[in-house]
Amino acid sequence: MSEQTTPSTRPIDTLGLSSTDRVGNFAGNAQLPIAPAATRTETDSLGAMQVPADAYWGVHTARALENFPIAKRPISVFPELIVALACVKQAAARANAEIGVLDQHKADIIDRVCQEIIDGAWHEQFVVGVIQGGAGTSTNMNANEVIANRCLELMGHAKGSYEHMHPIDDVNKSQSTNDTYPTAVKLSLAFALPHLLTELGLLRDAFNAKGEEFKHILKVGRTQLQDAVPMTLGQEFHGFGTTLGEDYDRLTETVWMLSEINLGATAIGTGITADPRYREAAVRHLAAISGLDITSAPDLIEATSDAGGFMSFSGTLKRSAIKLSKISNDLRLLSSGPQAGLGEINLPAQQAGSSIMPGKVNPVIPEAVSQVAYAIAGNDVTVTMAAEGGQLQLNAFEPVIAYSLLQGISWLAQACMTLRVNCVVGITANVERLEGMVASSVGVITALIPFIGYGPAAELAKQALKTGRPVADLVVEAGLMTKEDVLRELSPAKISGMDSE
Repeated sequence: MSEQTTPSTRPIDTLGLSSTDRVGNFAGNAQLPIAPAATRTETDSLGAMQVPADAYWGVHTARALENFPIAKRPISVFPELIVALACVKQAAARANAEIGVLDQHKADIIDRVCQEIIDGAWHEQFVVGVIQGGAGTSTNMNANEVIANRCLELMGHAKGSYEHMHPIDDVNKSQSTNDTYPTAVKLSLAFALPHLLTELGLLRDAFNAKGEEFKHILKVGRTQLQDAVPMTLGQEFHGFGTTLGEDYDRLTETVWMLSEINLGATAIGTGITADPRYREAAVRHLAAISGLDITSAPDLIEATSDAGGFMSFSGTLKRSAIKLSKISNDLRLLSSGPQAGLGEINLPAQQAGSSIMPGKVNPVIPEAVSQVAYAIAGNDVTVTMAAEGGQLQLNAFEPVIAYSLLQGISWLAQACMTLRVNCVVGITANVERLEGMVASSVGVITALIPFIGYGPAAELAKQALKTGRPVADLVVEAGLMTKEDVLRELSPAKISGMDSE
């Protein structure tokens, strides 16, 4: 390792693109002079590379930046993943020191640096792209190098002086990417899930609150987009809250899918290069560090090659997203108009809806939520294909699984938040329109069948459709029921079933 100032036509940046790439993107591929940058030389099995002198990452990360300029998003966009990686490395250091295979002083410094990362420091140094080949090796090496170089700094040595603290021999001791990376991904999902559950719970509560607010407002129910029997607007909104509550429960249950890990498996599940005592110690320390109820997989060979848990988690996430999109579609239908549509409810106006039609306001919040659901559905297909694509003793496609799931959790949480804050809490009922539709609906006669019979009810329904007159008036005129009896049976409490609760 040496530090020097060298002119370079391909300095590495944190998005995996060289400056010349960026110049080409924005300046028609014209090559502009690039200022010299201070670098240090690092070497791996493929040879030497120049690394920015102030970078905490090293040669392995530098190669990944050149190889995978794909997503233009570094792994640091998911802080839960960075924290999870640090938790795994911290647990490994503690376990290695406990069983006597790593010097206690080195273990303590690694432990300290991992805690710094857990507390939020150095995340910007995790620069490799979220989409990468190698089953997560680039991510693991990025973590090893950042931790090693920060340790060297604390020890009073220059970055890259790996004879004093080595990224692989010390930080990665008793580990392989093939057990540390999937373990970190599972932890990151478990860390990210509470935020989604919080937002989903708040959205559920907001719908239930609207259900209470609208509980006495009658409306026409619909099946297959055709008029059906009456209900209350409150029942409709309470139904939205109930279905979101079910998804809250199902997502909560997925934590068990994330609790079984293969740490200690090393390369393929045999535990090669790791002391036999390491597995138990590492899992125990990781459980204490993460606060999660972590267990070791009973078959490390199977656990290292199988991605079924990720697929099940993805399916549950997709279920929640699709049901939320269905609710968003219902909100758009109920608010359609305002003059030529259903117009039963009013969504808060959030922005101008057209650059050509004055006064037009669109249901932009539900539209955005549905687009999130479509993306998550697509991500579920990606996770499914990636899980199927694993071969023999390892699944090489876990980086795209991690990206798909972490992005889905983040987007769905934010979708729940914006739907609640910018839409649901401000919804109002168009009471006069609802009353008018109920009064003219022939569906209300269904509630009177126990008193007048199906045959007479069907005849009066036809007459109401032909004349446009209210069904209640026709029933009274036919002498089948008194006005008082009709009004009682068609009251919100009776017609919605609330008086029997």
